[in-house]
Amino acid sequence: MSSFPSAWWSTPPHTWGRAVYGVVLNHRPALAALGDAVHQPPYKAPPQWPVLYIKPRNTHCGDGPVGVPHDVPELELGATLGVVMGRTTQGVSPDQALSQVAGYVTVADVRVPHQQFYRPHVRLIARDSFCPMAQRITPASAMAHPDQLEVKVWVDGALVHHTDTADRIRGVAQLIADVSSYMTLYAGDILLLGVSHGAPRVRVGQQSRIEIEGLTPLTNRFVPEVPAHENRSRALARTPPRGPARARARPSPATGQRHPA
Repeated sequence: MSSFPSAWWSTPPHTWGRAVYGVVLNHRPALAALGDAVHQPPYKAPPQWPVLYIKPRNTHCGDGPVGVPHDVPELELGATLGVVMGRTTQGVSPDQALSQVAGYVTVADVRVPHQQFYRPHVRLIARDSFCPMAQRITPASAMAHPDQLEVKVWVDGALVHHTDTADRIRGVAQLIADVSSYMTLYAGDILLLGVSHGAPRVRVGQQSRIEIEGLTPLTNRFVPEVPAHENRSRALARTPPRGPARARARPSPATGQRHPA
């Protein structure tokens, strides 16, 4: 059974974070906002199980810049609680679930705004830098009630969203129990509790700060996205040129002295 490495406590989670799983429509007001549409195609009914999506490694970052695609006027900034698993977890009950948690971290679930939740659209949620995380995680022992934390989002110094981690269809313990009933979670995996309804929008040039009660805050600025091919070109430009290969010397049969091959 894997356990949470002690070295991870002192290093930013985006540098070691393993899988990051998000969940849609876990905030009751967010589900209610769909209205009758939740009973129409493609949904046909409210979700019976957590609707998960993945924030892959390319999205992980810390405080600092977040790229805004050139063809998108604004992004949705979803403040959410990141639940950091402390050990291999499979098939736990809600009563056991919180004992599997190492700690909690402030996360920004960034996405291109869209209204389709039936199948989360990878192209809109998995761009580079779309999952910033705070620099430190807070031990679970310091968070007695993770389902009752105040959440504030500031943009350019103004408070634009004030919510909390309550009023969830599945709180932290139930979410872990339901997810671990059909898939194994490992130490270092991060399960996002879900974005609250009414998440604010941000544009190029703006700065944000997310504060979750008791946790390290997260600060980001929004800049024009650098296309992937330009990132690669810059990386290649920073790579020092390799010199000519040195010829391997071999001894001369006549003199025993070594000469280039």
